[in-house]
Amino acid sequence: MNDRDLLQAGFRYALSLRATHQDAEDLVQEAWFRLHRHGGSVGGKSLLFTTIRNIHIDRFRRDRLVVFEPLDETVDTVEEADGALNARLVARDLEAPLRALRPEEREALFLMVIEGYTAQQVAEFTERSRGTVLSLVHRAKQKLRHALTDLEGDVAAAGSGGLQK
Repeated sequence: MNDRDLLQAGFRYALSLRATHQDAEDLVQEAWFRLHRHGGSVGGKSLLFTTIRNIHIDRFRRDRLVVFEPLDETVDTVEEADGALNARLVARDLEAPLRALRPEEREALFLMVIEGYTAQQVAEFTERSRGTVLSLVHRAKQKLRHALTDLEGDVAAAGSGGLQK
């Protein structure tokens, strides 16, 4: 994995942890700096993610505030016009349900679904048991499924003019 891909992966992870685009950039920059300062290279995605997470936890303890970046700002990287429109619609629809998830659920879901880590790897990374990670992901998926089902019902009702047979 080249440095650019590594930075992008780190930035996506930081966005799942912090409130604003700038906070996520700060996390990645600080992690990148710390890793280069101590060893001259980053070493890999899991070391970068661990460093980002540790910096985030330090800041959380200091600030006692965790807010997450809306997905519609991260969709700007989609290059295809048709795909970009669909991605924006999906991101807008997912933003509220993702915000409704507990931070632990969002983190576990991100690491397993987006980054492709196994439950055991996420457990080791987040210092939780494998069962807890699986439970967090399961609950997060259930909440998202329920929220999206409700959203589909609202869209269908709006599309029929609110009239039902």
